[in-house]
Amino acid sequence: MKWLIASDIHGSADFCRELINAYRREGADKMLLLGDILYHGPRNDLPKGYAPKEVIEHLNAMASDILCVRGNCDTEVDQMVLSFPILADYAIISEGKRMIFATHGHNFNTEKLPSLHEGDILLHGHTHIPACEEHDGYVYLNPGSVSIPKNGSKNSYMTLENGVFIWKSLDGEEYMRHTVE
Repeated sequence: MKWLIASDIHGSADFCRELINAYRREGADKMLLLGDILYHGPRNDLPKGYAPKEVIEHLNAMASDILCVRGNCDTEVDQMVLSFPILADYAIISEGKRMIFATHGHNFNTEKLPSLHEGDILLHGHTHIPACEEHDGYVYLNPGSVSIPKNGSKNSYMTLENGVFIWKSLDGEEYMRHTVE
């Protein structure tokens, strides 16, 4: 199965369309969204193409392909307009013998770890900064942000297929890779 993993759309219809184009171009089977879907939040400027109603329309059209976890900007009101569940604090995905703990990053992160076994993967967004960090006992991965990248990073997503995580800019340019051993 091929996953496209993305975070922090923050209501940008422009970048949401680019993400959906990337999903199709990649031939992914499922999309994992790591939260902050519709609202830009009080600490962020409005992203380019801010139009949450259009984001709703685009994502609802592919609801059966989406697995999503709740971000700090996602609310019950957002769930009322989205056709796929968005209010879970985390999702668990199996990758071989490893667990991927997928969350947004505001509740569980490298400072406040969930229960992980040796070699498990903590996957979250929230920081808007792509990351691939080996820690003592686990690996931390972050796809960056679709619409509001920080620290000079690109508007990005990642894919996961056959134990290989690949970070890409929205235009499909690969810039980082991690293989689960």
